[in-house]
Amino acid sequence: MNLTQRLVATLLFILGNAGFLPAALAQTPVPAACPALLQQQFKRLQDEAPQNLCQYAGKVTLVVNTASYCGFTSQYQGLEALYAKYQSRGLVVLGFPSNDFGKQEPGSSKEIADFCFNTYGVKFPMFSKAVVTGANPNPLYAALGKATGKTPQWNFHKYLIDRSGKVVTSFPSEIEPTNPALVGAIEKALGQKL
Repeated sequence: MNLTQRLVATLLFILGNAGFLPAALAQTPVPAACPALLQQQFKRLQDEAPQNLCQYAGKVTLVVNTASYCGFTSQYQGLEALYAKYQSRGLVVLGFPSNDFGKQEPGSSKEIADFCFNTYGVKFPMFSKAVVTGANPNPLYAALGKATGKTPQWNFHKYLIDRSGKVVTSFPSEIEPTNPALVGAIEKALGQKL
């Protein structure tokens, strides 16, 4: 949101709350500035509803490309445990199912969502199937690859983004969610203020 948009939204909010505008025109308070990396929209896995990643501005974000039929699929359990443990401190895990590696995510959005929830109790945000590597990755993965110089080589590659929207580091698939290096990087990012 640029400065003009923020000013208009703030003015509408003030006028609406003062009773000068119909409630339908009054907006909610202006959110914190959204970093460029998060100024993107993707469909939610469960229902295909568009989701703006700006809703995660100010949070520490772990972005993971996932697959249901991979040797690393059990990492869902550790990712959900990280999310449950650190969510109250500002961590969000974002899952992007991908069929890019070994065709290990062939299912529909509903099949993937059901598998994730019923098998691993996944509650962290998941998005519709995405291309995460190659010539045409989705815009988020293109930006993550550019920022780190590393693109996913397989399923369950992890990117860590700090509260300001800066990519901190990435971890290859073999690094489990319980790995001390990953947990330490998350805790360090959570300890930093905006």
